[in-house]
Amino acid sequence: MGVRPDQLIATVRGLSPEGWASRVAAAAGRWNTSQVVAEANNGGMMVQSVLQAADLGLFVRLVHATRGKSARAEPIALKFETGKAYFAGEFAELEAELGGMIAGGGYEGPGRSPDRADAMVWAMTVLSETRSGLPRVRRL
Repeated sequence: MGVRPDQLIATVRGLSPEGWASRVAAAAGRWNTSQVVAEANNGGMMVQSVLQAADLGLFVRLVHATRGKSARAEPIALKFETGKAYFAGEFAELEAELGGMIAGGGYEGPGRSPDRADAMVWAMTVLSETRSGLPRVRRL
């Protein structure tokens, strides 16, 4: 029995820090991971502090954005274009955000910022950082 696409989505809004920390812990549990990735220059230090205070046993890897979201997405977009990455299911909101990113910079999609797309790009970037250059992701 596989995982339904709606079970993969972990976007939350309007929760207290304790509320979203418990959601992060639940998502980490579903995916059997002990690492969380957060942008240091966009609230990551607060994310790290809250997760450490909650004592959830999660390692918070802080990443630093030095380029815009569209520029960060280009290497990951290439993986999709060459068939090295694909979606296992439909993710309408994520796909809409990805479609709104403009090559060379900018965003013309739904919402004010492509946060889901950026989170997916950071996750795929971290997963791609292996010695072999191949992501190490377990199959469901």
